[in-house]
Amino acid sequence: MRSHTTVGVTASSISGKTEPDFFLPEDHMDMVSSPLAPERITGLSPVTGSVPEVFILGSFPSIQSLIAGEYYGNPRNHFWQIAEAVLAIDRTLPYATRVAQLADRGIALWDVIHSCRREGSADLRIRDPVYNDLPGFLSAHPTIRLVVLNGTAAGRFWHDATSSSPHSAQIPVLLLPSTSPANARLSLAEKIRRWEVIRTPVKKP
Repeated sequence: MRSHTTVGVTASSISGKTEPDFFLPEDHMDMVSSPLAPERITGLSPVTGSVPEVFILGSFPSIQSLIAGEYYGNPRNHFWQIAEAVLAIDRTLPYATRVAQLADRGIALWDVIHSCRREGSADLRIRDPVYNDLPGFLSAHPTIRLVVLNGTAAGRFWHDATSSSPHSAQIPVLLLPSTSPANARLSLAEKIRRWEVIRTPVKKP
C-alpha cells in the first residue's frame, strides 16, 4: 500500500512507512529525455489533509512536475489558475502554502499511475504503468465524497486500476477537462466553469 504526504503533519503512510515526495535517479534529466527505451520513473506521493472530501487524480506528472517535486509544476498547466478562480488559492504563493490551502478546503491530490516508462511528458507515451493503491487510499479516507479525474487519460487509467475494486463503485467519479496545456480545445474560462464542482468550504481549525 503506497504512503502519502499529509499536509500540516509529518509524512506518514497507511503501512507506517515514510518516503520522499518523489524519486528520480541523479541522472534523471538524461533518463526522461533519452530517445532510447526509457527507464522506469516514479511519480509523486499524494497530498492530503486528515479529512479530504474531493480526491483529484491526474494520470502521471510531467517532467517539470517531477523535477520540481510539485503537482502541476508546468507553468502552462491551468490547474493552479483554476484553483485560484474556484477555491481562492493565490497561484503565486509558495507551493507548500498552496497545497496546505487545498487541504484546508478538503482537496486531496494524487495520480493514478505510480510508475511507468515514458519519453517526454505526453500521456500517449506512457508504457508499462504500475498503478497507485487507489482503493487503499479511498478505504483509508472514508470522508471522500467525490473522485475527480483530470482528463481522459486519467479516466482511462482509473478504469484499469480500479475496475475490480468495490470502493470505486461506491463513490461518484467525475471526469473533467484536462488542465494540461495540451488540451487547447477548451478555453480557460470554460475549464474554470466545469471545475467549479470541486468547490468546498474552508475547514475550521
